[in-house]
Amino acid sequence: MNVSRLIPTTAVAGAVVLGLTACSASDAADHKNGDKLNVVASFYPMQFLAEQIGGKHVSVTTLTKPGVEPHDLELTPRQIGGLGDADYILYLKGIQPAVDDAIKLSESTHSVDAAKLTTLEDHGTETGGDEHGHEHEGEGAGADPHIWLDPVKYAEVAKGVGASLEKTDPGHAADYRKNTDALVKRLDTLNTAYETGLRNTATKTFVTTHSAFGYLAERYGLAQEGIAGIDPEAEPSPARIQEIHTIAEKSKATTVFFETLASDKTAKTVAADTGLRTDVLDPLEGITDKSKGDNYFEVMRSNLAALQKALGAK
Repeated sequence: MNVSRLIPTTAVAGAVVLGLTACSASDAADHKNGDKLNVVASFYPMQFLAEQIGGKHVSVTTLTKPGVEPHDLELTPRQIGGLGDADYILYLKGIQPAVDDAIKLSESTHSVDAAKLTTLEDHGTETGGDEHGHEHEGEGAGADPHIWLDPVKYAEVAKGVGASLEKTDPGHAADYRKNTDALVKRLDTLNTAYETGLRNTATKTFVTTHSAFGYLAERYGLAQEGIAGIDPEAEPSPARIQEIHTIAEKSKATTVFFETLASDKTAKTVAADTGLRTDVLDPLEGITDKSKGDNYFEVMRSNLAALQKALGAK
């Protein structure tokens, strides 16, 4: 699948440029020659985009330190105050209420919401409905913010971020454009690897403690069964465990996935009660020394290998 064919480049870029009325050439002109753009990213997926696209022209700090569960983030007064000094803020509205509130209170005119650079969807009905669905505070209507786990959607966001950086710092527009193109090409290759690697499998269903993989499942024709929705450490009810057991038997699912930033207790409980095995499927909300890779691409490749094993790829 060709990512560039799927992404309305002109429309996305145009919307971003029009939306960044305050992030204009005058902002970049405030910098002395040789100074880097001061970029604040909300958490790892946004940090990675800013670093890859900004390259040598940006200095990126993240509000979410490695190892911190992004959903539960609480900001320090220093972090909140620093938002007003940022040249450019990249965040994803709906996944971190504390960040959303801080940016709103700061009245920053230099912020970009990645959720507006693609189309959000509601995957709640695919993960057990209201009781077990994935809904974050502040999203409304069950919109799923985990767009970075779909390489195609992540590429859409990358194009929008690239366009906004070009507008913010036109003096380095050519480099931002070049870096964006290179990143999108790598995401295109990753998408192809997932398409090919998951095309022929013994089952299409996987069970996960954290219902973060709705976009990924939809993109590659899989079925995600979330145990407890938003909280990867929540204790599932006996009824839900029995439901998972029934689903696993019917679909021939083999594995209960848990994530690196949360306890594996729930996964092990469900696995023991249903006769399934456990493994890691990383929602890539942060990189730590426990991550199966040092960056987005390495962890996504590890996720692909884990899915191939669990689904019985042929």
